[in-house]
Amino acid sequence: MISAQPVAAPTVMDGDVVCEMVVNGEPLKGVAEPRTLLVDFLRHELGLTGTHVGCEHGVCGACTILVDGQPMRSCLMLAVQARGAEIRTVEGLATAGQMDALQVAFHEKHGLQCGFCTPGMLMAGTALLEQNPDPTENQIREFLSGNVCRCTGYMGIVDAVKTAAARQAGASTNGHES
Repeated sequence: MISAQPVAAPTVMDGDVVCEMVVNGEPLKGVAEPRTLLVDFLRHELGLTGTHVGCEHGVCGACTILVDGQPMRSCLMLAVQARGAEIRTVEGLATAGQMDALQVAFHEKHGLQCGFCTPGMLMAGTALLEQNPDPTENQIREFLSGNVCRCTGYMGIVDAVKTAAARQAGASTNGHES
């Protein structure tokens, strides 16, 4: 007679690292090889697929996220480097199912076409508006210059950032969004 043996819980292989971080306001934990890129950890381990993998060289900006409030290319950062950090991804922009002012402005001003660059553009734009709530058009263009879009010609994106800035300024002075 063959007796069944209990199945052991999966073990962490030697060399893997437990990575704990706060992502979009929620404490999360996963396991990664030391060489795992943060973008891959977010997408595959945590299931946050809004961050796109583009060039994998830090050139295109599609993988831009905020790490401790600063825009970072998640394809150039290892998951183990983000342990203990506060991470914000495009999934964290909406509140209670409502798009934030920049997301709404992107929709209204046609700041996206194929959508591939959109998560990175939104995160870079968010970082800009947090650092400078009233940017000039030149400041917007300079700040977003590290993010590549092959579809829009950038006018809709720049207009969206200007619109979101104006709405946020109106909300802070009037107590509501305009």
